[in-house]
Parts: sequence; structure tokens; C-alpha cells
Amino acid sequence: MTVKLMDRRYSNFTVEELREEVASLKEQVQKAEQWGNISEYAILERKMQMAAAYLLNPADFEKGKEYELAGDPGQTFRITYKNGVFAWGHRINLLGQVYEEEEAVPISILGDKKEK
Repeated sequence: MTVKLMDRRYSNFTVEELREEVASLKEQVQKAEQWGNISEYAILERKMQMAAAYLLNPADFEKGKEYELAGDPGQTFRITYKNGVFAWGHRINLLGQVYEEEEAVPISILGDKKEK
């Protein structure tokens, strides 16, 4: 009996299964974008980010450091703490203003570390 990938958590996938899932989702995201299906695009993109997060090492992202946010030019994210493949912290805009609300983002959307 084969188990469909959708019936499992990404944390239980092998690296190869995660790569296949990311590739499949990327293809679906592109199709949703071509068809102009904005809500499906957003859902699939988020799923792709989640699957991709499990391909990264959380130890590579440091508490207290700022990282660029993929797909959100000009904003950075300062990590307060990490929980699995999620980084908790605050967004910072171009003017250096820190957003008050703490949020969690998958580490896959964190880009290069911002050097001060």
C-alpha cells in the first residue's frame, strides 16, 4: 500500500520527497499564476514555502540577527527565537521601524543575513 504525500507531515518526508514536493508545488504555483487564480496561487506558494523550510537547517539562522525577506523587498526580519522550521520575530521596514506584532515565518522565506 502506498501512502499519498498529502497524508503525511512534511517533517516525516525524506529529503528526496521534499524536493519532489517543492518541484511539484512550484509547477502548480506557476499554473495558478498563469490562470490568474490568486487565492490558489497564495495557498500553493505558502505550501511550497513550508515544504522548502524542511530542506533547510534551522541552526543556520541566528537569534537576534536580521534577514532579508524573500518577496518583500526593503523589509527585513529580526529573529527573536526559533521553533522548528519557524523563526519568530519582528519585521523591520526601510526606515528601520520595527513592527510591534511578533510573527512566525518559515525559515525558507528568510534571505541573506543583513550586515550592520
